[in-house]
Amino acid sequence: MHLEPIVLVLIQIVIVIGFSRLMGAACRQIQQPLVIGEIIAGILLGPSLLGLVAPDFKLWLFPVETLPYLNILSQIGLIFFMFLIGLELNPKYLSGQLETAILTSHVSILVPFSLGSILALLLYPLVSNADVSFTAFALFLGAAMSITAFPVLARIITENNLQGTKLGTLALTCAAVDDVTAWCLLALAIAVARTGTITGAFPTIILAIGYIALMVTFGRKLLQKLLIHYKRTGRLTQLTLAGIYMGIVISAITTELIGIHFIFGAFLLGAVMPKNAGLVKELAEKTEDFVLIFLLPIFFAYSGLRTEIGLLNRPELWLLCGAVLMVAIIGKYVGTYVAVRVSGVSNRDASALGWLMNTRGLTELIVLNIGLSLGVITPLLFTMLVIMALVTTFMTSPLLEWTYPKDKIRLDIVEQETPELETESTVPIYRVLVPVANPLTQKGLLNLAIAIAGNGPAIVHPLTLIEFQENYQFQTTPDQTNRLIKQRRDALENLIETLEPPEIRQNIYPIVTSAHDIAIETVQIAIADKADLIIMGWHRSAFVDNRLGGRVGKILNHSPVDVAVFVNKQKQQLNSLLVAYADNIHDDLGFSLALRMLFNNTDRYLKVLRFNSLSPNSEESSYEFQKMLEILPEAVRSRIEIVQLKDAEPIKAVVEASREVDLTIAGTSRTWGIERQTLGRYTDELAQDCHSSLLITRRYSRVISHLASLIQKAPAS
Repeated sequence: MHLEPIVLVLIQIVIVIGFSRLMGAACRQIQQPLVIGEIIAGILLGPSLLGLVAPDFKLWLFPVETLPYLNILSQIGLIFFMFLIGLELNPKYLSGQLETAILTSHVSILVPFSLGSILALLLYPLVSNADVSFTAFALFLGAAMSITAFPVLARIITENNLQGTKLGTLALTCAAVDDVTAWCLLALAIAVARTGTITGAFPTIILAIGYIALMVTFGRKLLQKLLIHYKRTGRLTQLTLAGIYMGIVISAITTELIGIHFIFGAFLLGAVMPKNAGLVKELAEKTEDFVLIFLLPIFFAYSGLRTEIGLLNRPELWLLCGAVLMVAIIGKYVGTYVAVRVSGVSNRDASALGWLMNTRGLTELIVLNIGLSLGVITPLLFTMLVIMALVTTFMTSPLLEWTYPKDKIRLDIVEQETPELETESTVPIYRVLVPVANPLTQKGLLNLAIAIAGNGPAIVHPLTLIEFQENYQFQTTPDQTNRLIKQRRDALENLIETLEPPEIRQNIYPIVTSAHDIAIETVQIAIADKADLIIMGWHRSAFVDNRLGGRVGKILNHSPVDVAVFVNKQKQQLNSLLVAYADNIHDDLGFSLALRMLFNNTDRYLKVLRFNSLSPNSEESSYEFQKMLEILPEAVRSRIEIVQLKDAEPIKAVVEASREVDLTIAGTSRTWGIERQTLGRYTDELAQDCHSSLLITRRYSRVISHLASLIQKAPAS
């Protein structure tokens, strides 16, 4: 079927974007950067897979006559992508540990660059074009070995909550210095490739230096006027944005005419843009979605069409590919490791930094495409280097996790937020983790957590997690994450300041950090904190018509910690409590939490509706119920009323009794329409009809532990 080229290009774009998103999502599931999936998507659509299994379809879908259109779109995408990279190159990254970063960056470039140049001696006679000078070939290969992808590295740092650590700061600083140096090397390599010799490239180099000086001085001053205008108006108008986009293209044209490459002009304009947080954020938001979602996948597809893994058709070629990979990994890792160890950095941090600096990603792909377009590298070497870029980026996250485990990072975060409490060694500290989605609306949740924890020995950790808005590397950057963390921490601290009386605030320590999956990260932090209880507010999931669905259900099902879900009916007091008790382990937990609340406030009273015959495990549970009653001091036991019910309908009886209390507590059992193993299958009738606030409990551990610290401190009855 013959189609007009424009129709075919549009079909290509639809397929490329859809497949890129699909592969990107698959990579995110295995904790890999989105860019890995998009590069793989481009390769799979090319001759390496589609051309192999369905050559006729591939030839119809990507005919030769449409490739120039894809090339133009991909080059436009590169121009704006490089502007975004320059825009994200904040001078803040160059402020900390600068001497160590400069030494590390230059050594981590010099070692792989030198090894790459030596490798060029082997590869030049085997895989190069005869009309390419060895100097240009060696410069390009050295530059390809030296690249670190700053955007991907920044994303990995943010996802691992390293943005506020010494390692994360050093990695960002090293990558920023590395970026600038590597782009200068690449510009030199392009100038030599276009002129043939280093001496012939001198005019181009001089013009490039002059243009950089012009942009850093006059260009920066001119852009300060843009900042003044932005501060006055408070937003980027369409006219202002049009002027910026025109400036990006003009700068790109200038560097192309100088003789280096248009990407440098776009990068340079982004680098000299004022780094006002509001301006950068709005400009990035208005630019990056279209560039990253629409234009960049076209670049990946175009690169994939030029990648032919089938060219590696002999064992010796795979050996050469392995040599390229080993030189890239060893050169970058060893150069980084040795430099930072000499600077006094610990062995673990030096090793982690070595793996981080091996991240190449999309930046490497840009370098390779330039080399292929200029004819400096052949399609065979291009394919080898694409494989190297994929492997080195793919290995970064697992090797970082191996060197610098996430559970150690979480433990560091928890320990940083938790002071040493003075308590008797025999009295355990009771720990409550409280995920707070919105500090403005969840004061009741925090009040309940404090009521259960009491004045001590106990710690309450209000937890706010900042979820990554998207999977792209530019959204939720380390700098943006730090700002969001500060904003959320301030909001939490403001909430804590509203709690009365003031003495209840003394053992409340907020934790604010970032997360890719809020439910999983909550569970992991609870483990690191050695929490006794997680208390969270219910929400109705957009996908599950049940209060215990969505994130709440995920935490209930996966947490190796006791969990309670609070359905707040806006009751201001917590003086009268009702426990719905059907002799099961989850009701045992509810009963023990109610007893803690009695211990912590002598004005509270508890009523227990006990339905003995409803549980198949009632004998064992009855024993725990009796055991908890027996260890109570008389002053607490006297404030408990136990009502035995046999024939009443459980939910109706509890709903009716809830009219007279402030808080009703029930376990996640089928009796109450809420069962842990099948959350979502049963109705949440009790949650809907209960007149008081409701606390739904799910037991994991032995519930007697919830009373241990109180019983040991209680006076003899």
